[in-house]
Order: sequence, then structure tokens, then C-alpha cells
Amino acid sequence: MTLLAKENDQGSLLRKRENKLEEANKEITEINEKTEDNCDNQLENEDINKNKQLVNRKWSLCSFTELPSWLQDNEYITFGHRPPIPCVKTCFQSIFRIHAETGNIWTHLVGCILFIGITVYFTYSQYVKIPDSKETWVFLAFFAGAILYLGFSTIFHTLYCHSQNVSKLFSKLDYCGISLLIMGSFVPWVYFGFYCHFVPKVLYLVMVCTLGISTMCVSLIDKFSTPTWRPFRAGVFMTFGLSAVFPALHYGFQEGWFNHISQKNLGWLVLMGVLYIAGALLYALRVPERWYPGKFDFWFHSHQIFHVFVVAAALVHFHGVTELATHRLSLGACDPPGLIKM
Repeated sequence: MTLLAKENDQGSLLRKRENKLEEANKEITEINEKTEDNCDNQLENEDINKNKQLVNRKWSLCSFTELPSWLQDNEYITFGHRPPIPCVKTCFQSIFRIHAETGNIWTHLVGCILFIGITVYFTYSQYVKIPDSKETWVFLAFFAGAILYLGFSTIFHTLYCHSQNVSKLFSKLDYCGISLLIMGSFVPWVYFGFYCHFVPKVLYLVMVCTLGISTMCVSLIDKFSTPTWRPFRAGVFMTFGLSAVFPALHYGFQEGWFNHISQKNLGWLVLMGVLYIAGALLYALRVPERWYPGKFDFWFHSHQIFHVFVVAAALVHFHGVTELATHRLSLGACDPPGLIKM
């Protein structure tokens, strides 16, 4: 009996020791978890404080070589760049300071406001007398494309220095906006150019929508926005824009090349195309800053000239399609459905 009692006592002592060890381990685990949480919180607070100090500190312009790799886009603009500014408010406040992106921001900000005003005026002033109010959507497609593109571009250039992820996001929206502008520009020209020719009108509208969506899909590729892909970007959008040659040739054969009205309508289209292509070429070749590095850091570098040409081309196109629509609507209704031309 004494042996059994001793064994029972030893067993109970072992169980007590095991229980104490388990309790001690639990306490140690809890202490470690609290310590880790405190460390994590401390690190997070330090990061937040560093960001706040960076944002609150008055930022200064820096050179191209001082920029992180994701902000290095054009080595011929040697100075005047904003450093990374991880604060949306501060980025928008930078609109009112002089730096390498100031011209890029304001050229399209003014253009965006201008087209919003044109849209309101066109809608309520009957600038073009359209008998069927439903046909105003044709012009609204163009206005929407222009406003979205100019708006996306303004926001992109404003938030370009915020962070790498934000820069990537808005660069994709910027490129998608270019596709929307080209698509929207096609709509009124094709609609009124082939007003009584249903089949080619639908075919060309489907063509431009297909090309536009394809271009936007390509724009979503991460590499598409990198500096090394600059010539490819320009080539993609130039090719998309030059697809207007097909409906333009069709229109010329349809209406006659030496018709005064045809020459006038095609003339505005050609002028728009020249402005777009010239701007895209300057952008791709980075002229004039390539020839004189450091001389065009703030004003008149290729990206700014490209922006001005885009706004000018959009205004030229607006004038051209309003003249085309006015002329076509002055001719009256189309032939009866059975006589509609192909």
C-alpha cells in the first residue's frame, strides 16, 4: 500500500508540475504576443510619423538623378521634378507651384474646363439645330471622350509623384482616356458623314469601338507605361488614329473629291490628324529637350507641346463636325428606307 501511495503522490506531483509548466508557457506566449504587438505598433507609428514629417516638410525640386526609378521618365528634363509626395492634398496643392509637370497639368486642366463649358453651351444653345433631340448623343459621345481624357490626364500628372501604385493606376486611366477621345471623335464624323448610308455607318462605328477596346486592353499592361515603351505607346495611338483614313477615303469616293463641301469637311479632318500625329511624334522623339537637355525643364518640352496639340486638335475636330452636321441636316431627311444607299 505504501508503494502505491508513493506512486500516486509522485504522479500527482508530476501532473502539478506539468500544469505549472503549461501555465508558465501560456504566460510567456501572452507576453511575447503583447511585446510583438507593441513593437509592430511602434514601427507603424514611426512610419506614420516619418510620412507626416515628409508631407509637412516643405518639399523642394530635385534633379532627374535624385528621383526614384519609377519617377524617372525623361532624362532630358534634368531638373525641376517633384520628389515623391505621399499625400493627395499636397499633390493637388503642387498644381500652383512651378515644376516640370506644371505645364502638363494646366494645359489639360484648362482644356477640360473648356470642353465642359462647350458641352453645356452646345446642349442648351442649339449651336447646331438638330431636329431629333436623340441625335445629340452623337456629339455627347465626343464631348464625353474629350472631358474624360483631359480629366484623367490632369489627375495623372497631378498625382504622378504620389507613389508608384497611384502613378501606375492613373497612367492606365490616362492611356484609356486617349482611346476614349479617339473613339468619341469618330462617332459624330462617321454618323453625319454616312448619315443616309446605314451599312458603312454601322461598320465603321463597330470598327472604331473594337479598335478602341483593344487599345485600352493593351494600355492596362504594366510595361505599357514604362519609358522604354514610349515609342510603342505613340505607335499604338497613332495607328488607332490613322484608322480614320478608311472612312475618310470612303467618304471622298462617296461624295466626290472635288466637291467644295467634301474638301471642306475632309480638310478639317486632315488638320486634326496632322496636329495629333505631330504631337505624338514630338512626344515619342522627346523633341526639343533631346537637342538641348536642361533648357526645357519647365516650359515647352515635348509633353507640354503634345498636350497643346491634342487640345487644339479636339477644338478643330469640334468645328469640323459641327459644320458637317449643319450641312447634312440642311439637306433634309434621307430617302425612304427602301431606297437607303449602301
